[in-house]
Amino acid sequence: MSEEHIIETRNGSAWQLPAIIVLGLVALAGLGFGWSASSKLDSTKQDVATELKTTQQSVQQDMSSMKDRIAQDEKANADLQGDLKVVTDKLKITQGQLKKARLQAETVAKENAETTQKLSALDTSVHTELATKAATDDVKNVDTKVTAVSADLDTTKQDLKMAKSEMGTLIARNHDEVDQLRRLGERDYVEFTIAGKNKPQKVGNVTVELKGVNQKKNQVNLTMTVEDKRFEKKNRALNEPIFFYISGTHIPEEIVVNKVGKDQVSGYVSIPKANSQAASASNTSGN
Repeated sequence: MSEEHIIETRNGSAWQLPAIIVLGLVALAGLGFGWSASSKLDSTKQDVATELKTTQQSVQQDMSSMKDRIAQDEKANADLQGDLKVVTDKLKITQGQLKKARLQAETVAKENAETTQKLSALDTSVHTELATKAATDDVKNVDTKVTAVSADLDTTKQDLKMAKSEMGTLIARNHDEVDQLRRLGERDYVEFTIAGKNKPQKVGNVTVELKGVNQKKNQVNLTMTVEDKRFEKKNRALNEPIFFYISGTHIPEEIVVNKVGKDQVSGYVSIPKANSQAASASNTSGN
């Protein structure tokens, strides 16, 4: 009986060892699975926490942006309300001013009508008085004034009794006589003064250069440049006109020296009105 027990004990030990190994392997596999699941769970928790934090930050930013927009809208609304109030106040003022202006206009119109009537009556009264006072004494006064005007005209005619050139133009001996000729309106006059020799000066349509002065004989030496053409005029007397022509014109222009000094001369250039008009027309067509 003891031998049978020994055999049974050996057979039982033979199958228990594999079972224990299998159970150990299963336990190890379970531990490994549990560790893997725990690691994945931790990773998932971390990802979820990160995403949640990002979402919270985004929501906070959106909320902050929305608050700013709401604040801006509220400010814009307040500004609009303020502008509307200002416009409303101004409109009230404008309406008041318009009403006041209408009243003033009506008042001015009435005053103008009254003034017109008064002026009309005054005009009629004045004409009546003038017609009544048109007596012999008034006529005599008019005759006296006419006589005085005639005397002034005669004086002017005497003042204009200047020397004439061979072309029939009057020669001015000083600035006052140049002004008298200007008033006639027949020609343009450009006055000049040249101080120093060999200093070309543009005067009207001519360039004048002083070469010499003889004060004792009242003579001058000049060089004239007209349209790129150079002319020398020697020993020219005081108040002696020097004539020259401009292209496209038929009436001569003239230069007159009416005052001399030490290396200095003064005078004028006389330009016919027709020449000025021809030059203007030429410049217009050229443009």
